[in-house]
Amino acid sequence: MPELAFEDLTPGRVFDLGTTVVDRDEMVAFARRFDPQPFHLDEAAAAESLFKGLAASGWFTAGIWMRLYVDEVLNKATSLGSPGGEDIAWPAPVFAGDELRATMEILEARLSKSRPGLGLVRLRAALHRGDEQVFRSTFTGMFGTRQ
Repeated sequence: MPELAFEDLTPGRVFDLGTTVVDRDEMVAFARRFDPQPFHLDEAAAAESLFKGLAASGWFTAGIWMRLYVDEVLNKATSLGSPGGEDIAWPAPVFAGDELRATMEILEARLSKSRPGLGLVRLRAALHRGDEQVFRSTFTGMFGTRQ
């Protein structure tokens, strides 16, 4: 039986998803495959860019948050996927070696009217480097109930 179900995901609850350190090789490999812009791949080009150094793709940064979310919540929960979200933002760049802390806040929770046993949970995702937010997103997660 999963540790977390819809009933545990109450508005106002905040989950500390832990920390991770950004690995340069993973960051560049992701960019090479999925977001091959010069400031994600080339040190010299990145130094001349707005970022003044090799910066992680925002999608890589979102993936870092997702991994911590899976490890700390989804693998312990009655997760049933997600129908999508409302926003995503990268207010500050991420660099190799940064230590990032992930959190998740429950904003709203309601039972589905059309699917018994399914709850819809609106979540706010965030990643911080120290006090500075580097990623945020709001989306809906679907979770099974205990019944």
